[in-house]
Amino acid sequence: MLSETGSLCRHSARCAVAALIMLLLGCGSMASLESTGAAGIQNRQGATQSTNLDEAERLNEEVNRLYNAGKYDEALSLAERALEIGEKALGSEHPTVATSLNNLAALYHAKGDYTKAEPLYQRALGIWEQALGPMHPQVATSLNNLAALYYAKGDYTKAEPLYQRALGIREQALGPMHPQVAASLNNLAELYRAKGDYTKAEPLYQRALGIYEQALGSVHPQVATVLNNLGLLYHAKGDYTKAEPLYQRALGIYEQALGSVHPQIAASLNNLALLYRAKGDYTKAEPLYQRALEIYEKTLGPAHPVVAIFLNNLARLFAAQSDTTQAIAYKARAVQVSERNITLNLVTGSERQKLLYLATLSRETDETISLHIESAPDDPRSATPRLYNGATTQRSCTRCYDR
Repeated sequence: MLSETGSLCRHSARCAVAALIMLLLGCGSMASLESTGAAGIQNRQGATQSTNLDEAERLNEEVNRLYNAGKYDEALSLAERALEIGEKALGSEHPTVATSLNNLAALYHAKGDYTKAEPLYQRALGIWEQALGPMHPQVATSLNNLAALYYAKGDYTKAEPLYQRALGIREQALGPMHPQVAASLNNLAELYRAKGDYTKAEPLYQRALGIYEQALGSVHPQVATVLNNLGLLYHAKGDYTKAEPLYQRALGIYEQALGSVHPQIAASLNNLALLYRAKGDYTKAEPLYQRALEIYEKTLGPAHPVVAIFLNNLARLFAAQSDTTQAIAYKARAVQVSERNITLNLVTGSERQKLLYLATLSRETDETISLHIESAPDDPRSATPRLYNGATTQRSCTRCYDR
């Protein structure tokens, strides 16, 4: 999900987890209530229950709208209420309840609260498989969402078979040129890109882009997502000449379709900024980073995991310009956000899952300690204590599970 390229990272798969933002299509996808389901229940169980289910449907529609607008906090209480209504009216194993579970999980996923999202996704998947059968497109959406969560946690081994299964279901149920097939192709390609397998990733991106442009037109946000991710691939290979126009085209589409303040725009800005930084054009990079950070803090809140990535990117930019004061200030803020998310995401899960999550932070920890030593080599605990203490906390957490 997160990756950085550059002279220090080109030959390291693990080094590839630090700064560029890719965009998963259908990552935390919202699901829709089946309209026929509410009507059938009305006939069987009366007007009161039907009124409640109409309210749940209305709430889920509003959750979808807010989610697509990047207003996750506003959507959260509505999603919780929709789930409560559905469980009370239909029981805990109804497909409509699975829709509400999925949507609530998608919101927690978007907010970076993976611990809360995972069991909700798993429960939704189980309900849909039992109710609709293992080859239904809704099951594919659920598999995709759970895979995206594991991907975000760095657990590629769990993510890959889920993405592959989702792709197979969609190709069989919907045909090879359906937009949902393109979404699965994009996500599987991104997994291979993150693993450094560019040979597998590129043709999947190209196929996804062709499907989207044919089905949706050349200026659709989903086209922009694949353009962004294909740009990441060329960026990772050091081909900046191919990457830059793809990033620029993706950003233009997003701004036209989504307005000026949306998380996808922030991701696109970040990637273009990283390209300019890699080329040594710091003057172009800084305002893009700052705008991306402002959007993410506004839409997702200052403690979201991706905010730490933007803060780290700014710290690296200032460090590259020998502006140690600014670099330390941004790095300290990044450490604070990361500490909060370490606590949040180590509450549950196996030791293997915890190790994989902590591995995504290892480069950040090393950079923090390095920056601290460079800025205060004679007194590592006094000049920038927050920076040092946060880094050593992260390091000790990693060692706890390094057995």
